[in-house]
Parts: sequence; C-alpha cells; structure tokens
Amino acid sequence: MGPFALAVDLGGTKIAAARVDITGNITHHRVAPTPRDGGENVVAAVIDILHQLPRQGVCALGVDVPGLAYADGSVWAPNLPGWKRMPLGARLNAHFALPTLVESDRNAFVMGEAWQGAARNCRDVIFFAIGTGIGAGIISDGRLVRGSRELAGCLGWMATGSRFLHRYKDIGCLESHLAGPAIARKASRIRKTATTARELVRLARQGDPVAKKLIAQTGEYLGLALANMVSILDPEMIVVGGGVAAAGNLLLTPARETMRQWAQPLAGKQVRIVRSRLGARAALLGTAKMAFGIACHS
Repeated sequence: MGPFALAVDLGGTKIAAARVDITGNITHHRVAPTPRDGGENVVAAVIDILHQLPRQGVCALGVDVPGLAYADGSVWAPNLPGWKRMPLGARLNAHFALPTLVESDRNAFVMGEAWQGAARNCRDVIFFAIGTGIGAGIISDGRLVRGSRELAGCLGWMATGSRFLHRYKDIGCLESHLAGPAIARKASRIRKTATTARELVRLARQGDPVAKKLIAQTGEYLGLALANMVSILDPEMIVVGGGVAAAGNLLLTPARETMRQWAQPLAGKQVRIVRSRLGARAALLGTAKMAFGIACHS
C-alpha cells in the first residue's frame, strides 16, 4: 500500500489531521481544538495530532494555514495570536524528518475540490471559504493563482461599501460582514442573546424568521464578492465552503441572485455557484495532493 501523505488543516478553532493515500482515500483522521493562546502552543498541538497518525508508508507532510505561508515555510496568521512569522515548516521538518509543505488554506481548499470534489475536471475554478476568516483559492487555466507575494485570494479585505471603511482597516471590510465571528456578533446583537454562526445556521434551517433574514443578508454580501470574482476571473465554477455554507440554499440563493445582478452578464450567466462537496475534507485532501507533489510521484 502507499505512498501516503500526512495532512493537517490548521484553523482558528480546530486542527484536523489525516493520513491520505495517493488516490485521495483518507485512512486515518483526528481532530483537536486549536489552543486559544496561540504561539508555540499551536505548534505543539500540531505535532501532537500528527503523532496520533501512523507513519508507515508516509513520504511527505503538508499543513495548510489560515493566513500567508512564506516560501521558507514560515507563517503569518492573523487569527492565531503570536503568529506573525512562525517558522512552522522548519519546526515540523526537524521533528518528523519528512519533506514538509506549508500552504495557505485557501489554496488547499481549491486543490482538494479540483482533485476529488465538486470541481473535478475544471480548469478555472474558485473556492470561496467562509470561516473564522474569508479567503479564496483560485485556479486559472489549471494553475494556482498565487500573486507576487502569495496574497492572491485574500478576499476578507475586499471593500464592499464606501461608508465607514476606516472601521475595518484591521480585519478587512468583507470579513467584517461575512466571516463567522462577524455573523455571530450581528446575530447576538439582534437576538439579544449570545449566538454562534453555527447556531444561527441551525435556526435558519429550522425556519426561524430572524435567522433566515440574517443568513439572506449574508448571502447578499457573498453575492457582491462573487460578482467581483466572476467579472475579474471568468471562472467555470465557484465552490462555496466553510461552516456558514451549511446554510445551503438559504445562503446561496440570494448570493446567486445578487451575483447575477452585479457580475459581467455573460460570465455571470454561465458560472456555476455550488456548495462544497467535500466539506471539511477539502483542505486535507488539497494539502495531501500538494504534499505528494513535493516528494512523491502523483
């Protein structure tokens, strides 16, 4: 059997890890919370969860991160305290003695869906991730779009209005409206009780009118962002993932409608907006696919 890659999806609230074979089959899987205090404790948690996976037949290790992965394997992750230039790749390579890839989660998401998910056989696809932060993985003409500084797809910074933009200079305008914590803050304020984004989605799916309205408003912000991406990149498909995407068509129907109102008409008419087929597995599979590329023949 084999070869295998070890893959870690490092998020703002949880760490998932898996051993993946060359065909995309996950043989072992573990999940743990991300330490809230950040810093070295997060590195230790990543090492610990990797030790829970079998090493037999493993030829490479990959980790996707919620931020910027530099060429040297160090990481800037704004949602992880103390991660302004964390040398994650060097730490993991020294500890496990395996070829080690550190990649942004947005690139991992789109690679996973293009390899094993909703975007198989697509050469122009965007993965729009809505989680603790906002980001997009972009494949154009079959290649990842990275930008000159690996910052392509940082959609949380997209401007969505002209008023009071100075309020959002630290986290980005779109992220302040669309990311999970922003949705939770808005829901808690309106419902007069603490409400998480996950809880809001559950309530909306059960028919709660306030929750449905909030999810629909979120869909409109999503639609504006999608319209800009469609007009700029003309993709075949945009895959929407992350925890908020669990709202399904309660979110995607207003998003599609808003996108078609504002996108370039021909591009907007032909693009498909779909929910992630892989869900939480997308980043793990995409990370594994790229890890195979650095050490194994795929």
